[in-house]
Amino acid sequence: MNAQLKKGVLEMCVLALLSKFDYYGYMLVQSVSESIDISGGTIYPLLRRLQKEEYLDSYIVESDEGPARKYYRITEKGMGYKDLLLLEWQRLVKGVTALVGMEV
Repeated sequence: MNAQLKKGVLEMCVLALLSKFDYYGYMLVQSVSESIDISGGTIYPLLRRLQKEEYLDSYIVESDEGPARKYYRITEKGMGYKDLLLLEWQRLVKGVTALVGMEV
């Protein structure tokens, strides 16, 4: 997949996943990687930026199996942003599909 295209939809995908469950970073990388080829080096800067923009917050959970894990959860502001991104995505897919003559 084109890197710029991937970068654009990754934010939406991360917010969509976090709207269902809280994730720690590596778990999020694994979940996204099931559908999109990404690395941790892609996800962690995105998580920091989304947290800085107040779309996410985080909390620490101690682990018996190693170091404590930093979990991310979506905020109310993040839910609104996710909904906006999904709406824009649906419009884009519909428009592109119409232009190239494919059925969805």
